Amino acid sequence: MTMQSLSPGRIAVVSGGRSTERERSLMSGRAAQESLDRQGYTTVFLDAADKEFPDQVRGADVAFLAIAGQYAEDGKLQGLLESLGIPYTGSGVTASAVGMHKMLAKTVAGAAGVAVLPSVVLPARDRDTVTQAITSSVAFPLILKPISEGGSIGMAVCHDSAELAAALRTINPAEGWFAEPFTTGIPVTCGILEVDGSLVALPPLETLPTDAEFYDYATKRDKTKYRYRCPAELPSATLDAITSAALTAHSALACTGYSRSNFIVTAGGSPVWLEINTLPGLSHTGNLATMAGAAGIDYDQLIRLILASAATGEGYRP
Repeated sequence: MTMQSLSPGRIAVVSGGRSTERERSLMSGRAAQESLDRQGYTTVFLDAADKEFPDQVRGADVAFLAIAGQYAEDGKLQGLLESLGIPYTGSGVTASAVGMHKMLAKTVAGAAGVAVLPSVVLPARDRDTVTQAITSSVAFPLILKPISEGGSIGMAVCHDSAELAAALRTINPAEGWFAEPFTTGIPVTCGILEVDGSLVALPPLETLPTDAEFYDYATKRDKTKYRYRCPAELPSATLDAITSAALTAHSALACTGYSRSNFIVTAGGSPVWLEINTLPGLSHTGNLATMAGAAGIDYDQLIRLILASAATGEGYRP
C-alpha cells in the first residue's frame, strides 16, 4: 500500500483507550485528525476503550494510532489490528511490547551498544526482602519505576532507606517495578522519523524543569514548570552521541515509522539512554512536533510521514 492508494474516508484515527495516558492520547488524536481532515482525508475518530471498537475498526483501510500507554502502545492493539488485517501506523507487535517493557528494552538497547543504567527488578516478596534486594544492587539516590508505564507515571526518587521504605508501602512489587540509580543531569529526547525509506534523527530536544527534581508526571502536565530548548544547546559530540544512540535503539528494537528515545546527559556530557516511546505524543506543541519543526518539517508533513508508516509496515509484523 502506498499513501496514494489510501481511500479518503477510510482512515480510522484510533485514540483514547484505557491507559492512564488516556487524556494525552485524546489530545494527540484530535490534533492528528484535524491535520488529516485539513489535508483532504475524511476520517473517523475511534476510541479504543469503546466496547464496539473491534467492529468499528473493521471498516477502515488504515488505522492511524494516536494513542499511548497500556493496551495501546504495548503491542495489544497492534495484535488486534494484525488479526483483522488492518494496516496501522507505528511499530509492530514485538517492537511495541518490548519497547513498553522498560527492562527488556534496556536489555536490547544495551546489547546493541547503547549506554544504559544498571538496574534491578523488584522481587515479588515481603518488603524487607525487596529493600535488601534493591540496596544490594543500586546505591542511593535511586529511582523506582513501573516496568510497563509511560509519561513518568508512578516514579519515585528515594534518597535513603526511609524514603525507599515509604515508597515501597505505596506500590505492589508483583505489578512489575524496577530500580535504577537516580542520575542528575539534562533530560534530552530524540525523535526518529522514517522519510522516503530512510531513518532520520530529528534535532534533540532539551527539557529544562524549573523547580522539580526531575521531569516527572506532574511537571510534564504543567507548562509553567518546564521549558524546551530545541535544538538542545549541547556540545556537538554529545548531540552526535544522542542521535546515534536513538537510531541504534530504534533499529535494535525493530521499530517502524517513528519513535522517540529519552536520555539523561550526565555532568560529564555523556548521554545515557532511558527508554523508547514507540507511539510518541502528537500534540502541536509536544516533543515530536517541536523536534520536527526544528528540522523544517511542519505539523501536516509530520502527520503525512507517520501515515506513510502504515504502508511501510503493511503485512504481518511479528
